[in-house]
Amino acid sequence: MLTINFIRENTALVIEKLAIKNFDGSEIISKIIDADKTRRALQLESDNRQAEMNNLSRQIGDLFKAGKKEEAEAARQKTATLKDEIKGLTQKLEKIEKKLQKLIEQVPNLPHESVPKGKSATDNKKIRKRSSRLKLYTGAMAHWDLAKKYDIIDFELGVKLTGAGFPVYKNKGAKLQRALINFFLDENKKAGYTEYWPPLMVNADSAFGTGQLPDKEGQMYYIKSDEFYMIPTAEVPVTNIYRDVILDAKVLPVKCTAYTPCFRREAGSYGKDVRGLNRVHQFDKVEIVQIQHPEKSYETFKEMVSHVESLVVKLKLPYRIMKLCGGDMSFTSALTYDFEVFSAAQGKWLEVSSVSNFESYQANRLKLRFRDESSKKMQLAHTLNGSSLALPRIVAALLENNQTEKGIIIPKVLRKYTGFDIIS
Repeated sequence: MLTINFIRENTALVIEKLAIKNFDGSEIISKIIDADKTRRALQLESDNRQAEMNNLSRQIGDLFKAGKKEEAEAARQKTATLKDEIKGLTQKLEKIEKKLQKLIEQVPNLPHESVPKGKSATDNKKIRKRSSRLKLYTGAMAHWDLAKKYDIIDFELGVKLTGAGFPVYKNKGAKLQRALINFFLDENKKAGYTEYWPPLMVNADSAFGTGQLPDKEGQMYYIKSDEFYMIPTAEVPVTNIYRDVILDAKVLPVKCTAYTPCFRREAGSYGKDVRGLNRVHQFDKVEIVQIQHPEKSYETFKEMVSHVESLVVKLKLPYRIMKLCGGDMSFTSALTYDFEVFSAAQGKWLEVSSVSNFESYQANRLKLRFRDESSKKMQLAHTLNGSSLALPRIVAALLENNQTEKGIIIPKVLRKYTGFDIIS
């Protein structure tokens, strides 16, 4: 969430930057500025009344002592009037402050200066690509057919138990899931991340803190009776560990990782692009989160991108890294790189990770601050997160790209976790 001071002092820049995200901020920013002017005027008026009342209160005793009873009583009546006026002003202030807060919550984060203009994924910019042409044997299958052939994922059973988009992993498919989770977690811990096992449901404060509310309310599963949301990503509970926390600068960066199932309604998704594991409602994902000093967050961003890239390289998957254009970015992100792996049997690129820098946007919502060592002043931290990695499309690419006439070859880095080197 942007701060009112930043919006007030950089109004034209804010509107200009929002346009890169295809967000017309002219009207809402104007409303914010007007509401802020009203708020500040009310606050000044209230402060002046309070100062006048304090001054009169100090005079009353002196007037009584001096025998000026009538003047003292008049001053007492005036303070009573001022007290009522201050109460009315306070009520108006509370109302305008709520209005101002609601308006600011509707404004997306500003994109980093390097973010290209664009309206959709077709306008994203390729950062780098590592892709070798894969030659599959005649008769190679898409992962949903491989899943049935080798009895490792049952999509129909998932429909029976819950509905479409809830696959059931079994046999070596289940063990492959567990192997990938453990591999990702182990690699993250080697890189200095502390492992967490957070709740799978969060309250509204947590969903608001990382920006899922109000922007993505329709995409989350909601348990009305308890007012809990099923998490769409471990980013939500893990980042909220530091909600309302003041850190010492010397502990930065804070590095966290967690495995969780994730739940997304994916409302409006349909067609061939959602078949099999391409788009599901429940899936497993390992996440990395960092809290960093603002001066070092983009250095950390590069480090996180390199770390995720190392995982894809170790799995020997063809991949490319894309810088998202303004129109394809999330509400909360300042800069996002997507990782896509090539799925040979489908002949398409599948997104498997997003690494994002939110700068101070989430931290302002979370009230996540740090105390500067030299000045001792408190500042908003920067938050970053990335998938390392999301499993469904990784599994899809692994199955399709590694299939042979004898079976599906398991990457060497996973074999100590699976206990087998082929699915046959």
